[in-house]
Amino acid sequence: MSIDRRHFLAGLSGGFPGLALTDLLARDGVLSGTLHAPPRAKRVVQLFMAGAASHVDLFDYKPQLEKEHGEQWDPGEEVELFQSTPGASMKSVWDFQRYGKCGKHLSEVVAPLGDVIDDLAFVHNIVGKTGVHSQGTLLQTTGFNRPGFPSAGSWVSYALGSENENLPAFVVLPDHRGLASNGTKNWSSMFLPAQHQGTVIRPGAATPIDDLFPPKDSDFITPGADKAGFQLLGKMNSRYAEEREGDSRLTARIRSYELAARMQLSSTEALDVSKEPQYIKDMYGLAPEGPGVDDTKINVKAEREFFGRKCLVARRLLERGVRFVQVWSGNDNGHPRRNWDSHENIERDHGPLASGMATGAAALIKDLKQRGMLDDTIILWTTEFGRMPCAQRGVGRDHNPFVFTNWLCGGGIKGGVTHGESDQWGYKPLDPANSTQVYDIHATILHLLGIDHERLTVRHNSIDRRLTDVHGRVVREILG
Repeated sequence: MSIDRRHFLAGLSGGFPGLALTDLLARDGVLSGTLHAPPRAKRVVQLFMAGAASHVDLFDYKPQLEKEHGEQWDPGEEVELFQSTPGASMKSVWDFQRYGKCGKHLSEVVAPLGDVIDDLAFVHNIVGKTGVHSQGTLLQTTGFNRPGFPSAGSWVSYALGSENENLPAFVVLPDHRGLASNGTKNWSSMFLPAQHQGTVIRPGAATPIDDLFPPKDSDFITPGADKAGFQLLGKMNSRYAEEREGDSRLTARIRSYELAARMQLSSTEALDVSKEPQYIKDMYGLAPEGPGVDDTKINVKAEREFFGRKCLVARRLLERGVRFVQVWSGNDNGHPRRNWDSHENIERDHGPLASGMATGAAALIKDLKQRGMLDDTIILWTTEFGRMPCAQRGVGRDHNPFVFTNWLCGGGIKGGVTHGESDQWGYKPLDPANSTQVYDIHATILHLLGIDHERLTVRHNSIDRRLTDVHGRVVREILG
């Protein structure tokens, strides 16, 4: 039997008292205490590499590319690429070596992850549906490759509610240079109640959260006027609710304003990393001079600072009860390249980004582990698709939606394992009949949270919608 939260709440939401009850249930989560299975985890971090990170240059070691480097790449079939025609086989621009007890190969550019490699589970046979950035990004974030569907973070917030009424259940930490493809659609709640959309926070920025405090020129706002304004709003909201039974938008708006008021106190403390021990800040790669490091071009120092700061803030949010944190690396297309979309030059673009990502991600894993939090926190590393094994203009790589890599750790994930293989070039799955879909990753995460992905549904436009659409299986091979 599916648990349809919308219909349950609709029966309770008549009038303003009903709105208060609806809001209370929204905070706690209807599924809380009645999960489909015993949970292994209670929170999620999604590390998203916007622009399509190259699996064959980071995690998926291919000796065959070294043997065939410089020779015309020929997979024995016609290949239609996004921007180019197949060039020569191109080995990774970085050397690989084995790490940890598991002996997993990693590229030297992500060497910091070698310290935690025995905690990671790699899935090398992920298959996408598209080579278009916007569609591929939506598929990863929402389970659909077209707009109009809630983010995975919104589904988790909807199902489990919040553990801290002073902070959002779902927080988004975007790239400091701007948003990735689709912008805010990547964390929208769409047809779920609006309070489940992601709240954007920009760690290190002068204004990390927009509109949280009154503008500096608003000295005309007095405590008395503020109180009178809230009283008037209360009367208007009550009248509005009585006339629109079952409309959740007002509930969401009230909830967002109440949350903003509480965040004025709690978020400031959560975002303040200055009290962290120096060894913690060093582990995350934070620059002594703070986030003001030179950002006129991509460089290793800047990328370590910015991504590391987001990872440290993510840990602080998680330990304060936030359910789902999205951490982004890379923004939308721009020149010089500020994302992972390395058509022109893999070494130039991937190098600093990968170093910053690996430093921050490894620190996050170590930090959660030493605090006893990794056991019930899932970390998912993902990107919209991979990159081709052949060269584009000699030193770049074109899009590869046919196979790419995810890795996961924590919260019920078996560490030090690899599931699925790509072929000898990293072009397609070695066994296409047993490839892994994005739906499978989402189903696995929900399973570890104690949720059956087939039973978490919402009726929308006469269809029982869910995160995994009509697909998905739990990848039990990577479960501990």
